[in-house]
Amino acid sequence: MNGFANAVFLRAAGSPADMPPAGPPEIAFAGRSNVGKSSAINALLGRRSLARTSKTPGRTQTLNFYEAGEQARFVDLPGYGFARVPLEVRAQWRALVGTYLESRATLCAVVLVMDARQPQTPHDLQLIGWLRGVPLIVLLAKADKLSRTAQGEALRAVRSRLPGASVELFSSVTRQGVAEARDLLQHSLQAGRQNKRPPVKGM
Repeated sequence: MNGFANAVFLRAAGSPADMPPAGPPEIAFAGRSNVGKSSAINALLGRRSLARTSKTPGRTQTLNFYEAGEQARFVDLPGYGFARVPLEVRAQWRALVGTYLESRATLCAVVLVMDARQPQTPHDLQLIGWLRGVPLIVLLAKADKLSRTAQGEALRAVRSRLPGASVELFSSVTRQGVAEARDLLQHSLQAGRQNKRPPVKGM
């Protein structure tokens, strides 16, 4: 049973001042532009179009907050790594995301969505370097585009590189990994309710 199906859009924040006051534990979703982040959010929350999807990379330019009652919030972070976005816009996104990761005491985990066909890009690894002390869940999205053998190879490679993270194959099309990822989200939220994580340091 999906306990996140009552999630609703809360607020879009284009600057730190626009962020909602701290409330329930939050899980942030990160990933490079057009990797399938919004589709993953919709699949995990059991909603067809709660998070807006687009074929145009760089469309998400704000922190988009979603709330599931008083139990959880989910935050869709702007995508990174798309060269056609103007440099000044990319700098604004970086500053916004950095401020959120540094200061949000209710952040209890980050879900990093990677393309299973090309995981661990330099931008992915840069983000991981920022997240010292933040529990990390890695979803290898678009796994349906790989053979079973290639899926296994990708999973082993990422788990070997990121031994401290929870790594799962994922497909919003076939629903592969959805139940497993929801369990990981629930576990992280439960831990967040019991012990708020201190802000990130050293970014």
